[in-house]
Order: sequence, then C-alpha cells, then structure tokens
Amino acid sequence: QVELVDSGGGLVQTGGSLRLSCGSSVDTFSLYNMGWFRQAPGKEREFIAAIAWSGYPVYYADAVKGRFTISRDNAKNTVWLQMTSLKPDDTAAYYCAARSRIIREWVPSSGDYYDYWGQGTQVTVSS
Repeated sequence: QVELVDSGGGLVQTGGSLRLSCGSSVDTFSLYNMGWFRQAPGKEREFIAAIAWSGYPVYYADAVKGRFTISRDNAKNTVWLQMTSLKPDDTAAYYCAARSRIIREWVPSSGDYYDYWGQGTQVTVSS
C-alpha cells in the first residue's frame, strides 16, 4: 500500500503561483511513475502532468504546458507541481497519483493507469 499526501493548495490571484507537493512514506518511491490530476466541481477529472520514475520523461496537458512544471526527488519521496501564471480556470482540487513501474503498463494521461491517489489539495484562483 502506498500512501500519498497532497499539500500546498490555497487561494491565489490570477497570475500568481503555487507549488503543490505530494509526499509518500513508501521506501520504494523510485519504483513509481507519478501523475497530477485535477477535478473542478461538475467536471470530469483532468490530467495535468506526469513524470516517470527516473524523472524523465515528463508529460503535460496542453492546458498547462509552459505554465506548470512537474519534478521529483526520489531521495525525499516527493513530487512537486510548480504552477505559475495561474488562471481562474485552474481552480480545482488537485490530486497526485502513483503507478508502479515494475508491475503495470502506464498511460501517463489516463487516471485508469494509476493505483494510488492522494487525498487532494484545493487550488482556488481568484479573478
């Protein structure tokens, strides 16, 4: 079992920045490919970004490309999502997710290919 803890959300003005963190206590964090998704009220879950176990390659949704950056430090068991130039449309609950690189096929942009999820952290961007 892999426990993921999301943090770093909050209220920010349009054009502002936030950095989300996703930590895990699992000893084998480097065995997991990681992703970030978000879900706004009344909308479907949306892929944001993903990063392979080694830190490369990385993947981004078109909606955030150039504004968001995903990174990880396996020694710290942490993956981050740096968000800049935030817009009201970025308002949502953000979730990190993990997928074992050893056992399973991985489709970075599909929530169906992740096994573990964080509890979510709310990001609200005011206009």
